[in-house]
This record gives sequence, C-alpha cells and structure tokens, in this order.
Amino acid sequence: MDKSRDAMSSGVRNIYRERLNRSYTAGIMSRLRTKRSRPSSNFLSDVPDKERRVPQRLQADYITIKGMLQERMLLEIGEQHLYAGSSAEVTRAIREFTARILTQEHIPLNEEERRRLADELTEETIGLGPLAPLLSDPAVTDILVNSPEHVYVERFGRIELTAVKFSNREHIARVIERIAAQMGRRIDASWPMADLRLKDGTRVNATLPPVSTDSPTLSIRRFGRQRLRKHDVLLLEMLSPEMALFLDAAVRAKKNFLISGGTGAGKSTVLSVMTESIPVHERIVTIEDTVELGLDQEHVVRLETRPENVEGRGKITTRDLLVNTLRMRPDRIIVGEVRGEEAVDMLQALNTGHEGSMSTIHANSPPDALSRLETMVMMASSDLPSFAIREQIVSAIHVVIHVRRYEDGVRRVERISEIVGRDGTAILMQDIFSYQRAYVNRHGEHGHFISNGTIPAMMTDFQELGIDMPRSLFEVKDPHAVV
Repeated sequence: MDKSRDAMSSGVRNIYRERLNRSYTAGIMSRLRTKRSRPSSNFLSDVPDKERRVPQRLQADYITIKGMLQERMLLEIGEQHLYAGSSAEVTRAIREFTARILTQEHIPLNEEERRRLADELTEETIGLGPLAPLLSDPAVTDILVNSPEHVYVERFGRIELTAVKFSNREHIARVIERIAAQMGRRIDASWPMADLRLKDGTRVNATLPPVSTDSPTLSIRRFGRQRLRKHDVLLLEMLSPEMALFLDAAVRAKKNFLISGGTGAGKSTVLSVMTESIPVHERIVTIEDTVELGLDQEHVVRLETRPENVEGRGKITTRDLLVNTLRMRPDRIIVGEVRGEEAVDMLQALNTGHEGSMSTIHANSPPDALSRLETMVMMASSDLPSFAIREQIVSAIHVVIHVRRYEDGVRRVERISEIVGRDGTAILMQDIFSYQRAYVNRHGEHGHFISNGTIPAMMTDFQELGIDMPRSLFEVKDPHAVV
C-alpha cells in the first residue's frame, strides 16, 4: 500500500515539476521574493512573455514554487484578517487564491491537479502539512519526526522510514506551532516542549531547539478510530477466553488492578476492555494526563491534568486530581497511569473503601511493577518504612496484569498474577495465566496461552458474590490454540 502511495506521490511531483518548469524561471523566483509586499498583484506580470515561454531557462522546482505560493498566500490571508476565522473561511480563501493565481499566470494544470495543489496548500496552512497522508492511513499508529528528511511511522507494530519530507527545520517548527495554537497552547524558545492532545484524542509531543539540538521533533500517538472491545482483542488473540472470563469476574467482584507493560504495549487497550465489565449504575471517575479512555457507562466523570502555563502557574497534577476525586463520591477510580507522588494517595484511596479501581504503570514484569510503585511512594513520603509501604501494596492491589509487545509487533497479555500476601519483607505473587512462547520464524511469534494450575485465592469472594467461576478454568491443559 505504501509503495503504491509513494509511487503515486512521486508521479504527481513529476507532473507538477514538468509543467511548472515550463512556466517559471530562476528570475521569476527572485521576483516572487521581492513582491511579497503586494500580495494582491500579479506576481508574474513583470516577466516578459518570451522569458516566460522559453523552456530551456526553466529550472524551478515544484516544492519551491509551492513554498513561494504559500508565502504569498499567507500574506494575503493575513491582510484579510482570516486567521481568526473558521477553517471553512480559510479554506475558501485559499481555494480562491489558488484558482486566481493559476489562471492569471496561465499555469497548465488540469482541474484535478489544481484541486490537489489547493488541498496541499490548505493542509500546509491549517493542517499538519506533509503528515496529512500519514494521518489518513488507518494502519499508522505512531508518527515520529526526527528531522526534515527522517519521518518514521509504526505500522502493525513495526517502525519504518517513510518518503515524507519537510522542506527544512523551520517547516517542522511551523507545523508544531500550528498544532499548539489550535490547542490554545504556546511553544517557543522560552519553553521548547509541549505535550498536546488533538480534538480526536491523538497525543502529540513536540520539542524545539535548544532541547532537541539537531532539529525540532514531533511524536504523534494515534488511537484507533474505533475502540477495541473485548471480542476484538479475543479475535486479535491478545488474550485467551479463559483470561477474559477471569478478568470479567474479578472486575465485578471489585478487585483492584494494576496493569504493567512498556511503551506501546497495549496497557490502555486492556484497561479500556476491562471497564466493559463495570456495572452501569456505578459512578466512575477517570484521571488521565491525556483523555483517551472511552467508557460505555453514562455515570462517568473524566478529569485531565494540566501543565503549567508560560508564567509557570496553573499546573494541575494527577495527585491534585486524585485528592479531589475522593470528595466526588466515586464508586471506582481509574488512574490512566501512575508515575509519581500520586502513588501514595492512590494506595490510601484503594485501602479506604474505593475498591474496584484500576491503573497502569510502566514496568517490565509484575514484580518490577510493584517495585516501581514502592519506589514512587518512598520518593513522595521518605519517612515511611519499606515494610509499611509493602503492607499497603498487598492490601491495595489484588491483580497485576502484564502486557507486552512481542517481536512480531503483536501485543499480548503475558501474565496475570494475583498478590496473595507477604513473606517477611517479600510480596508473594502467583501466576494464574501466562503466555508461553513456542518459537519465532519469519511468519512471526508462535505460542499459546496457558493456565498455570493455580486456583486464585479470590475464588472464595466469587462464591460469596454468586459469581460462577468453574475451577476447571484454571486447570493445566495441553495447548491447542496456536497463536
């Protein structure tokens, strides 16, 4: 798909270059620069007809010509004070400008080519410029801009270099500033970093020099246009049916969950799927740095952190929202990710009646997740002894789910572990389910999900609540489903 798209884009560029080269010269380029102060005039009117029609002297490049047209267009739109207008007004002005200039200068483009040029100029002005084709590709989950010549994407769990290029470093900076302005934020040399969220939920992280020394950078994390549900992750073999039944019962029994994994492993996907099992009558409060969770329930309050403004004020942290949430009478609290001092308040909330809550954490395994959680608490409250923190963790967290993205790009639930107590200073855990790798070949990862033969300690709670959970679900079986 990407090869055909690149070929098409290359063909379009060749068409533009060939036809535009018949209409412009290097002398015209200099005139374009000198006539910016008169945006409404015919910027080729001073060029003699002979010079305009001699193909031997034509050396102009399509990208450069488009850049010049864009500069003139931006000046004209600015004079008309349209930047404060709606996207529809700006789009209409750009199309009128493009049609007028192409007609005045007799540029030999057909209707489709004129429309394509207008679309590109529109995207450059109010959109994301060269990144627009990547954002329209549903297979792209991450877009990573390292420099004008190095734009990478992740498709199906694999990172690959694209043919997309920016004109220069300033071009990247303009796109970043445009995104920030749309979100009512500011990014410049005084604060050259920004973490943004687009209207469709897409997360954007941007940096400018001097933080990123070589070039402005842009990292875009996209989310699926459709939310993945339980039946979807089962079809994708992200987890087994036995795992799904157990997690559904544990959620209904109001057990507390910690979902661990690396970046892009699928933690938020698993968290979103688990929320489907929450009863509709319960009041849910979500706390996230960037709102991305989609819940089916109606009784939901969504809270989002806020960074400080350019004056260094107005910052609202996860801990601030968590403390406030306790006064909102929640039945369940969902913290998008715990990564700092809010760990103290989260453990206290889980130990004081707010059962059935969930959160995610970056870690390489369930034991590492608990170790990181302990470290966060110690950093926030250095006066707490280690054994007291571990006692809090054992009481607050019931199940740890570890998610991993394997070498073939597929995300799978690697382990589901239950916390069963402490042995001296060590926290005791037992694996209920796990993923067992068989082999890896050119077709990808092969393996199967297994039950570890351990009966969960929470089975008693299931029985008391009338939740049917057959013990055969946890028996060790011969692998029969190859992933």
